[in-house]
Amino acid sequence: MTADTPLRLRVVLRGAVQGVGFRPFVYRLATDLGLPGWVNNTSQGVFIEVEGDRPRLETFLLRLGREIPPAAFIQSLEPAYLDPVGYTAFEIRHSEESGPKTTLVLPDLATCPDCLRELFDPADRRFRYPFTNCTNCGPRYSILEALPYDRPNTTMRRFPMCPACQAEYDSPADRRFHAQPNACPVCGPHLELWGRDGLPLADRDNALAAAALALRTGCIVAVKGLGGFHLMVDARNDSAVQELRGRKRREEKPFALMVSTLEAVERECRVSPLEARLLQSSESPIVLLDRKPNAVTSGRIAPSVAPRNPSLGVMLPYTPLHHLLLAECDFPLVATSANLTDEPICADEHDALDRLRDIADLFLVHNRPIARPVDDSVTRVVMGRELVLRRARGYAPLPIPLREPLPPTLAVGAHLKNTVAAAIGSNVFLSPHIGDLETDAAYRTFLATIQSFRTLFDFMPGIVVHDAHPDYLSTRYAEECGLPTLAVQHHYAHALACLAENEVTADALAVTWDGTGYGADGTVWGGEFLKVTHDGFARVGHLRPFLLPGGDGAVKEPRRSALGLLVEAYGATAFMEAGDALPEVRRTRDAFEPSVLKPLLGMLTRGVHSPVTTSAGRLFDAASFLAGLRAVTRFEGQAAMELEFALAEIETAEAYPFPLIIEDSKPIMVDWLPAMRALSEEGARGEAVGLVSARFHNGLAEAIVAVAERGGLEAVALTGGCFQNRALTERAVTRLREAGFRPYWHQRVPPNDGGIALGQAMAALQGGAQPLDEIK
Repeated sequence: MTADTPLRLRVVLRGAVQGVGFRPFVYRLATDLGLPGWVNNTSQGVFIEVEGDRPRLETFLLRLGREIPPAAFIQSLEPAYLDPVGYTAFEIRHSEESGPKTTLVLPDLATCPDCLRELFDPADRRFRYPFTNCTNCGPRYSILEALPYDRPNTTMRRFPMCPACQAEYDSPADRRFHAQPNACPVCGPHLELWGRDGLPLADRDNALAAAALALRTGCIVAVKGLGGFHLMVDARNDSAVQELRGRKRREEKPFALMVSTLEAVERECRVSPLEARLLQSSESPIVLLDRKPNAVTSGRIAPSVAPRNPSLGVMLPYTPLHHLLLAECDFPLVATSANLTDEPICADEHDALDRLRDIADLFLVHNRPIARPVDDSVTRVVMGRELVLRRARGYAPLPIPLREPLPPTLAVGAHLKNTVAAAIGSNVFLSPHIGDLETDAAYRTFLATIQSFRTLFDFMPGIVVHDAHPDYLSTRYAEECGLPTLAVQHHYAHALACLAENEVTADALAVTWDGTGYGADGTVWGGEFLKVTHDGFARVGHLRPFLLPGGDGAVKEPRRSALGLLVEAYGATAFMEAGDALPEVRRTRDAFEPSVLKPLLGMLTRGVHSPVTTSAGRLFDAASFLAGLRAVTRFEGQAAMELEFALAEIETAEAYPFPLIIEDSKPIMVDWLPAMRALSEEGARGEAVGLVSARFHNGLAEAIVAVAERGGLEAVALTGGCFQNRALTERAVTRLREAGFRPYWHQRVPPNDGGIALGQAMAALQGGAQPLDEIK
């Protein structure tokens, strides 16, 4: 596929986009760029479809957000690239008014330019007021307690409007007409600064100034924002950042940054036009950006913010409170979710005081209750498209539209990166990111989210769909809820999510690579090639299986994954007797104390506590270790991330071999042994790790193409947590296109387990679609 290859761009817009000349504006823009398609109003917003080459579609998307009519405001803009259908001219279609109107709950929206101007205008009555908002911005989902979305059904009901605010609220000519969170310093919420004992130290603007002073002097401040608390600290102060790491028990995982302006971000990072749009959008997510080489050593950002990481996760201020705090500090702040590892974000000040007492020095709180906690979203740009890695504030709970209606379905997601979904008609409403169901607090949030969906959408599911793993807490919930249930294989759900998001209805090959998923044969899958049809799936290929010594313990020790690989390849006896002849064996043996290695080998020999797996995630871990990077990890995905980072800007077409093992009536096996042997030998010889990493990634992309060529299907979906890896995704997409395939990957739905619930809901259309009996 080249830049000239036609694509279809679908854009769904919500906000002040009807009755403001928006459709004529879109018509003029599309015809100016020579893009055929259509625009219309629906009960859900404005829908646009245009077709053309990628450069013109990207120009259309950027101008669409930049040149809107003066009276219009975009609350959410959802782009998706799809296959063309052959439009020949652009038209304004009639509005769709028939049929039931779907009630949409809008996400929380970043501060609009008008409110931002008022915030810093000394002549305005909302000067320096941290809760300024209007119909175009501010809290929505996080303050909503029930539908319809009226002030009495929000947490703002506690704040009766003063006469001036009420006049704005009642005037159709005012931009605060029926702005449910409308408030001002006279009648609205206010700030307080608390000590660890919960006693107020200052209030209102004095609280803000005192919090900023504390941050300047190296203190850790818990700040209550829109959907929960952040733990904030001066991002320049390495000792303060390390203190936060120690208190939060987060050894090396990167912290997110909040930076005052786009210009300040550009001093640290390379920022493309699409990344700039993301940073400044109403969703205002965290965007993963490549750091400029000189910025790494500039001293403007402490090394401990993102140790050994060439990227930064950056967001701009998205509430008036954040704008004021960043303006007062005039330096970047670490802004990480306020919780302990594996716990959900804190949203209530009294809960925060209890849970964060040993982490935060001070608490900047306010008295507007948060009805629904919602974390920051995380995105990155891959192949010129937005890829959502964590779908939360700004995106959820907006629905994923489908071509056909689903039965009323509740999908309860996976165990890690859990989200839940409600299928209502032709929409699947995805919840914000809940997190790993590892703690009682996380499970309580999971239950509360399900209940809130039932209440908000007046939703009574006829079936509950869950992961096939029998021990997941989400599975147990489904089995105990008293409704009919449906178990869906983990990787099949991944595949359906990717295909549904991209509106692919044809048979497809789904490359589903992740860390762990309960396989249809009872083993641990994770490196799968599935043929997906309208009536189910067939496992047509997978990575060569190996054993994981110690089970889940191997997830945190890449050296164990390498040990399992090599014992599978050579046998335990040959592994121990190989001497110095095999560098991959020598490096792995040397990574363990003899007292640790012996029992692990015993596990592998006897098959005890050593599950069989085809996991691509664990293969990446083993490769990272054998390349000399990481024996033990401090957070999920660290080994694979460091292997990706090692690529830097290396360009090579060289690839390690991943030959296919083909036997009649059996799935194709992708053999990793030649690649791992070559990788380890070159690592032992001192070959640059970047080249080793590039050859490994290239080899995997070639293996994907080789399996696709045997499968004979044009559509190839790339899904699962491994495709958060930009290098792997971009290499696979490029090679598939060069080989004549049509690749699809995620855009608005995470490729990781945060997208599983969508795939589970889709499986309800086919009654679960258990694995097909034959490989087709």
